[in-house]
Amino acid sequence: MRLLHTFILLLTGLACVAQTEEEMPVTDTDSITNFSDPKYREDQFYASVSYILMQNKPGDYSQNSFSTGISFGFLRDIPVNEARTYAIAVGLGYAYSNIKHNLKITEAAGAMLYEEPNSNDFDKNKLVLHCLELPIEFRWRNSNSSSHKFWRVYTGFKASYLFADKAQFYPLSGGSTKVKGNDDMNRLLYGAYIATGWNTWNFYVYYGLNPLFNKDAKLDNGQQVNLNAVNFGLMFYIL
Repeated sequence: MRLLHTFILLLTGLACVAQTEEEMPVTDTDSITNFSDPKYREDQFYASVSYILMQNKPGDYSQNSFSTGISFGFLRDIPVNEARTYAIAVGLGYAYSNIKHNLKITEAAGAMLYEEPNSNDFDKNKLVLHCLELPIEFRWRNSNSSSHKFWRVYTGFKASYLFADKAQFYPLSGGSTKVKGNDDMNRLLYGAYIATGWNTWNFYVYYGLNPLFNKDAKLDNGQQVNLNAVNFGLMFYIL
């Protein structure tokens, strides 16, 4: 009888433990479901790296080496539907462009001169731009509050203010010439872009809708320097 009583007590204890172990996961799962955030936002920092391809090239204009574009900033997410799969985002950021080409820019008697020397006549020639950018995005994604891995298609428009520029030419003979604060450059630049992909990695394209230079920038033959920037690269969104 003593052994029977002991066996019954053991069975009762095991049953209680089993019941507790079965109930706890259900309680945890239910709590996660009940406390999911229905008002989450995809407020995010962004960063992009891209190759700059110039369009509307005048005369014998050509690019050499790799022209680099880098940008980063913050976007405020504003959902516009109950499921929060559609949103508008506005932000503030910084953009850096390093365009390597054969367009030589010099200054003489207060006037800007534009030439297209042969690539055998110089070692390096670049145009560096620093911009403050204001992007606005129209967003679609299939995200939710418990997972940050999702498909997205973000298309947008951004206006950029060019606050610093430098053209630098390095002839083969040595030394260099620099031109800063070129008044022939458009201070307000704007264009459209799209970023699409999965999770952190997204393919990115930007198309500049107005030229880098204004109508006063002309080559020796009188042709205007109507260069537009097109960027191809990757956009990273970081929570």
